[in-house]
Amino acid sequence: MVPRRVAHTGVTDGADPVLDADPFDLVILSTARDGILIDMRIDFDPQAMDAAAFYKLLTAVVVPRPIAWVSTVAPGSLLPNLAPHSFFTVACTAPPIVQFTSVGRKDTLNNVEATGEFVVNFASEPLFEQVNATGTNFPASMGEFDAVGIEQEPSLLVKPPRVAASPVALECRLHSTLHLGDSTVVFGEVVHAAVNEDVLVDGHPEVRALRPLSRFGGNEWGTIDGIRDLARIPFAEWEA
Repeated sequence: MVPRRVAHTGVTDGADPVLDADPFDLVILSTARDGILIDMRIDFDPQAMDAAAFYKLLTAVVVPRPIAWVSTVAPGSLLPNLAPHSFFTVACTAPPIVQFTSVGRKDTLNNVEATGEFVVNFASEPLFEQVNATGTNFPASMGEFDAVGIEQEPSLLVKPPRVAASPVALECRLHSTLHLGDSTVVFGEVVHAAVNEDVLVDGHPEVRALRPLSRFGGNEWGTIDGIRDLARIPFAEWEA
């Protein structure tokens, strides 16, 4: 499927050599003529595109996206799971509810639905490589804490552990889930928040001390100072 280019200009009458040209011959997306800026847009039809291709488009333009670094525990297991989810935000303030989306069915979603508990650990720049590494497609029999070498600490009110080095931990109990196509939105009520004292300024978390990571398109990650590039590690390469 080839996207269609559409020109948007303030000119509505008369011939225009730019607008009359074959759109697939246009290689300049923005130009100025006669003092009028002509912007060339490319239209993308999600109904006519492969879902994976449109997913790449969405994640490249809905940016930056904060990261929920979610720890869970499978029922009857002492092996905790840890994975990053970049579809994450606050859903409600009273009661305090956060949400993240699981694209497809993954260990995190299975564990949350089975136990009703999870922890959102703050993904900070000093933990950049570890956050990315926990996105590896480890089998359910392998715990990311141990595989990546991440220290854990006990939570106060829920069973899943916290990431010890993360400056903030939001302990959550499952409020509800919403199934949308190939994805599931998970809503969790925050029952306890633990914040490192050294990221607080006058009792409030300070962004320069938190140094949050965020996601952009492709393999791009955002920091408060710029953009970094790091690809997710396939499990086959992890073991190599």
